[in-house]
Amino acid sequence: MWLRGEIMKRPFIFINTAMTADGKISTIERKQIRISNEKDMERVDKLRSESDAVLVGMNTVIVDDPKLTIKSEKLRRERIKRGLAENPTKVTIGKLDNLSMDSDFMSYGNAEKIIFASSDSDPYKIEEIGNAAKIFTSDDKDINLRYVVETLYILGVKKLMIEGGSSTNYRFLKEGLVDEIYITIAPKIFGGKTAPTLVDGRGFKENEEINLKLISVDRLSDNILLRYKVIK
Repeated sequence: MWLRGEIMKRPFIFINTAMTADGKISTIERKQIRISNEKDMERVDKLRSESDAVLVGMNTVIVDDPKLTIKSEKLRRERIKRGLAENPTKVTIGKLDNLSMDSDFMSYGNAEKIIFASSDSDPYKIEEIGNAAKIFTSDDKDINLRYVVETLYILGVKKLMIEGGSSTNYRFLKEGLVDEIYITIAPKIFGGKTAPTLVDGRGFKENEEINLKLISVDRLSDNILLRYKVIK
């Protein structure tokens, strides 16, 4: 675990998510579902355009198959004018055996792909995916997140956007690697004790909780956007 106060070169890292009034980021079906409104989706698009890379966990890639690209042509053109790639780099971490070359993550949009593969990944699959993505292999199943963010920094990623899932959010928070969190609360209730929340994983014990400082509150029609700084 990264020790607080320890000096390391890494990107500015923030989590962005939308959740229901009861704190769920999906239903009990645990599949990709739209939660927030159109105004919030436009905000997310702008956040992506301002980021060097967007990261999601491998389970999110397999289950949701997100595109992670910028929808707005105007925002893509603005990036190009700034000398940047049309879309931010796509990043994922985990066992890549079930990752398809035909997935949206791999094939949609003009974006560089970086994958941090766990040690139990199929070597033949690593070779296949390696033809279309930059792959870094781990020495163990639990990929060292400090290594991930330091490597991304070396590769030129100075601002990293994390879009889940809940276990990935937990791991980055646990390691003290998150600077800010954007949470959009939508006027919906999903319920269900097995439905994923913003942060799942093992959870934190008393006196281990992550403390936040509220930076701003904005209303996006019937949605509420909260921006927090993570206190370290």
